[in-house]
Amino acid sequence: MQDTLWVFGYGSLIWDPGFPVAERRIATLKGWHRSFCMRSIHHRGTVEKPGLVLALDRAEGASCTGVAFRVAPGEEAATLYALRERELVSSAYLEMTLPVTTKTGPLDALAYVIDPDHVQYCHLDREEQAQVIARATGGRGRNRDYLWSTAAHLAELGIRDPELDWLADRVRALT
Repeated sequence: MQDTLWVFGYGSLIWDPGFPVAERRIATLKGWHRSFCMRSIHHRGTVEKPGLVLALDRAEGASCTGVAFRVAPGEEAATLYALRERELVSSAYLEMTLPVTTKTGPLDALAYVIDPDHVQYCHLDREEQAQVIARATGGRGRNRDYLWSTAAHLAELGIRDPELDWLADRVRALT
């Protein structure tokens, strides 16, 4: 693969990309929002006790600010393989190339968005989300650690997400 590969991170990819990164840029994706709308049966929960993970959920007028990562040259094929192993483990995510904006201009980035027709797609109110996140654990650890790490890294980057902040505080109160 010779073209530059950019990957849009909005959740755990921000703090654990899992591939060699040549460059990072704060980026915004229009028409999608960061949401705990995917039941996690592998990484942050189990089939018997699902957790919740973030996904990009399409919504008119929405936007999501995250990080665009430029994959290190020569690492594109290995990165795609690793990302597909990680993100497409249950086919709840769809792999799409989407336009994002950065301070230095627009670019197209690979992103993993929720399939709204998949059985793992859900819409829970914030309190239900907090209850699930507070108790779930999966193959990559506790669901609450995933939430807290994502919220902390967004804050470090100066990216405001009041819903995530509310959830982080509520899960702390529950645990």
